Amino acid sequence: MSPALGKDLLGLEPLCADDIRLILDTAEPFKEISERAIKKVPVLRGKTIVNLFFEASTRTRISFEFAEKRLSADTVNVATAASSVQKGETLVDTARNLEAMRIDMVVIRHGASGAAKFLADRIQSNVINAGDGKHEHPTQALLDLLTIRDRRPIEGSKVCIVGDVLHSRVARSNIWGLLKLGAEVAVCGPQSLLPLGIEQLGVRVFRRIEEAIEWADVLNVLRLQLERMQAGYVPSQREYYRVFGVTLERLERAPRGLLILHPGPMNRGVEIDSRVADGPHSVILNQVTNGVAVRMAVLYLLAGGRPELAEAAKGGPER
Repeated sequence: MSPALGKDLLGLEPLCADDIRLILDTAEPFKEISERAIKKVPVLRGKTIVNLFFEASTRTRISFEFAEKRLSADTVNVATAASSVQKGETLVDTARNLEAMRIDMVVIRHGASGAAKFLADRIQSNVINAGDGKHEHPTQALLDLLTIRDRRPIEGSKVCIVGDVLHSRVARSNIWGLLKLGAEVAVCGPQSLLPLGIEQLGVRVFRRIEEAIEWADVLNVLRLQLERMQAGYVPSQREYYRVFGVTLERLERAPRGLLILHPGPMNRGVEIDSRVADGPHSVILNQVTNGVAVRMAVLYLLAGGRPELAEAAKGGPER
């Protein structure tokens, strides 16, 4: 394991700024691997990684799979709908049975906040949190940070997280990461979708999207997580778009060109205008590309890879 990161990556709240920079810096040389004809290096050959997803996911799961395979690890995907979990087996029993097969790492997504730490405290394998309840989604925040850093210094940047902050683990990880790297952070959304007392985390609160756009250098637009909501959070999706939608007309009145991020999947015409999502200020597809590099860096570091050797590690494709 990396002495800097410890055994697991459970969130960004426990990490210091140097830990976060270490991951981002390690991701840089891995970006180039995805551009090569042979998109593979042998640095994790012989390692077995289990992707244990208790919640539906396409983007995150596939991104981890790409990262694992490009590092030459053996990957096992456990579909919980077809597993013993549906027969009453506990999370720990599932993980211990997997560990008895001599796995090296578990990437877990779970609907309960704290599930990743619960698992990490009970098994010897490395655990990576791919999203736990409303708690954290550290690798998503890391790829967001890398995408911002590709275009402007994070320190001193004004980043506003717009939308359903209440249900968003992405928002929490982003807030921790951005503040630790010296950004100014704000949130904007209906009061019903902002956590009570969020100002105590050190963020500003905007009640109007126009004010947020006027203030910010970067907008990170969150989707309405309708699957986590009971009725009554917003009057309707149409009304939400009218009041808080990130539209081209609103961006055209901004005093500066903003970077537009979105963790996906997007609800076009609900939280974001298609003309914005596909426009010149959008870096949404860059986020997807950076996601593979960031996850490669996390896997590499937790497996004991040395940051200074990451550049050399990319040098030769697997034979």
